[in-house]
Amino acid sequence: MLTNVAVALANGVAPFELGIFCEVFGLDRSDMGLPVYDFAVCAAEDRRSTTGDGHFDIVAPHGLERLESADLICLPADRTAPTREYPEELLEALRRAVDRGARLLSVCSGAFLLGAAGLLDGRRCTTHWMHAPALARRFPRAVVDPDVLYVDEGSVITAAGTASGIDACLHVVRQEHGAEVANTIARRMVVPPHRDGGQAQFIQRPLPRTSCDTVGEVISWMARHLDEEITVEQLADRAHMAPRTFARRFQQETGSTPYQWVLRQRVLLAQELLESSDETIDAIAGRCGFGNGAALRHHFLRALGTTPNSFRRAFRGPQAVA
Repeated sequence: MLTNVAVALANGVAPFELGIFCEVFGLDRSDMGLPVYDFAVCAAEDRRSTTGDGHFDIVAPHGLERLESADLICLPADRTAPTREYPEELLEALRRAVDRGARLLSVCSGAFLLGAAGLLDGRRCTTHWMHAPALARRFPRAVVDPDVLYVDEGSVITAAGTASGIDACLHVVRQEHGAEVANTIARRMVVPPHRDGGQAQFIQRPLPRTSCDTVGEVISWMARHLDEEITVEQLADRAHMAPRTFARRFQQETGSTPYQWVLRQRVLLAQELLESSDETIDAIAGRCGFGNGAALRHHFLRALGTTPNSFRRAFRGPQAVA
């Protein structure tokens, strides 16, 4: 279980990305029944680190030795990352962390630090789309995907930047503590409780936004009717568009097809019900729009790499209802 979190702070750190880690893991929310992390900000170089914008300095209370006990080590963006070199002591600390089973989470150009440590070799990863070509050139053995919000490779998690860093942090919380904890933190932060890591970084908006967001209204309807059969023709009719026009507009607005969006939301709803209820697999499948337990198992396994029963036992123990 994740309890100990450390941030490795290098010179040139981006304050916003540092703040993400402090907000998700550094605040005491025990009054809301949420887990409290042993959280620390550690100096990777000088104890007084200059921010990338140069507006202020940050004094870290801990040195690299604090990384040795961390379950999760967070690496914020570094404005000089694409070209800079890192201290060998820091790179060694990150390698040792992975070897002993800790997880590493980078945001934006923090991925360059992982690459310098050799921890992206052979791994799929991401960074901000502006830095993706440089990351691929500098670390040719890394499998760089510039089109996603975040990539979870087990011990190494990489996020594209800024808001997607929040998504990746909540993803880790959801894995470790369940959807209810992650959703509560998201509500406290006033952010969406879940965005799939495979969602596109850059959503095209070639059409001007209007005060009447018909796609947004249809999405709200879709979320309330996941247990029903949903077709593009039906959605297009609600949006007063031709089916092909609606499908194109939906992808422009969300980076996903209507089918992919509905499928992901149904899997998320199934996760929450598996964690929070004693309903049978078949009953949950019906509530989520999968029709039967076999269809739920198929899509659940494809999306999450595990079965509904295994997922439920992981969060509720071996006595959980099948």
